Amino acid sequence: MALSAKLVLRQGQTLILTPQLLQAIKLLQFSSHELSAFVEEELERNPMLERGEERGESEIDGQETGDRQSETAEAALGEPSEADWSGEDGFAVDQQSLEAGLGTELSNAFDAERIPATVEAQAIPEGLGLSASAWSGGSGGGLDGEAPNLEAYVAARQTLADFLGVQLALAVVDPVDRLIGQALIDSIDEAGYLGEEIGAVARRLGVDAARVARMLGIVQSFEPSGVGARDLAECLAIQLRENDRFDPAMARLVANLPLLARRDFAALRRICEVDEEDLADMVGEIRRLEPKPGRAFGGGPIQPLTPDVTVRAASDGSWLVELNVDALPRVLVNNSYAAQVMRGATSDADKTFVSTCLQDANWLTKSLEQRARTILKVATEIVRQQDAFLVHGVAHLRPLNLKAIAEAIGMHESTVSRVTSNKYMATPRGLFEMKYFFTAAIAAHDGGETHSAEAVRHRIRQMIEGESVDDVLSDDAIVARLKANNIDIARRTVAKYRESLRIPSSVERRREKAHQAAALRPGDSIRRIVHV
Repeated sequence: MALSAKLVLRQGQTLILTPQLLQAIKLLQFSSHELSAFVEEELERNPMLERGEERGESEIDGQETGDRQSETAEAALGEPSEADWSGEDGFAVDQQSLEAGLGTELSNAFDAERIPATVEAQAIPEGLGLSASAWSGGSGGGLDGEAPNLEAYVAARQTLADFLGVQLALAVVDPVDRLIGQALIDSIDEAGYLGEEIGAVARRLGVDAARVARMLGIVQSFEPSGVGARDLAECLAIQLRENDRFDPAMARLVANLPLLARRDFAALRRICEVDEEDLADMVGEIRRLEPKPGRAFGGGPIQPLTPDVTVRAASDGSWLVELNVDALPRVLVNNSYAAQVMRGATSDADKTFVSTCLQDANWLTKSLEQRARTILKVATEIVRQQDAFLVHGVAHLRPLNLKAIAEAIGMHESTVSRVTSNKYMATPRGLFEMKYFFTAAIAAHDGGETHSAEAVRHRIRQMIEGESVDDVLSDDAIVARLKANNIDIARRTVAKYRESLRIPSSVERRREKAHQAAALRPGDSIRRIVHV
């Protein structure tokens, strides 16, 4: 068969993700803080957008706001309205209404003659670091009764690297050693530990490893105590040396921290060659140290969790699911401004720019509305499915997956997954991430209704918290009790759930309870083994 070129016409269907559709998908998975940052960027970039609170309540409730939300670009670019923003007549009307409402005259509100051009130096409080001009009518302060803008003088928060850099400049004179010390400081993480090997730093800087090790010793002498350590044992050893408590017995204790974590005090007494009372004092000394020296400086600003949905009980016994309006940014499309700009546009490029900005603004407002409706729909279905949890607690949490919610509300699983990511729900039981309500199912022993994995974890925690000194439950014993409660679960699953709850094994718990019981003896003073 001869090969030849042919023109073939084929008809097919395909899904094309437009930039607007990609934006709507991206908005779904944004958290409230990420959404606020995104909207702020759009407000700066797109002149056709404005904040919803920039207009008064009368305009928001009036017909103009409805026109902004629903009119098309062609209708918006028609004849100008009488209440146009620009023009001296419109400003005069607004000024008269403001003066009538406030009962004061606004004509001289911003005249420079209100405040004398010169202010005597005696009138300025000493020690504030402010010049006379700062008190003579600048924004945020003045002699008209308003307080100065103190936020303009707030110092930036000092980081751990900045704090160590100041000490390095005072302790080291040689420029090469300063360069090595700064490289070591840059490798220290937020907890205060060195995150790079000495050899790697030496190769990167092209210097001798012994010189880097000497500079590391200098950095480790800085405040906070223990900074620059390579592991927990070295961090504790640095602090103990500074406290003059690093004797041979303490050195052996620090070298055997895994035994201390397992609370194997009998082995530690043999290794350290001390009695029980001395070991208790040594463990107490370890407990008073700081395992993360950089923790005092923090790891940056902490964003508070803002609920996207609130759930509260209604008078008829049902649940009211509402969107948190404080977490929803309000943006409006300024169609009147777009019409004004379009009338003044002379070139095709200007008209295209205005039309593109107006189209993007309309799409953003519609995407935000669709995002809010989708979150409310998903949250309502979650509340309906997990009604028993809201009434009775974690033990009654039902197994739930994304597919069940998606089928109930007629959406795709990926959409539900995006909606529930980084979204939080405030309930009478507390603040929960929406993903919390989706748990795996564990079969019942008699083949009946399945149990939620989170509810099973809660049962395991309750069993272990209620065990006595003489009856420490092993994983097999927990499996037997769960099967008695109609929960079919394997021993390795119980061990996995127990480890996820950070609960030690039965052997470690039995040893811990035994030492707690032995810590109190008749006739002796109360001595407690401090747990690390």
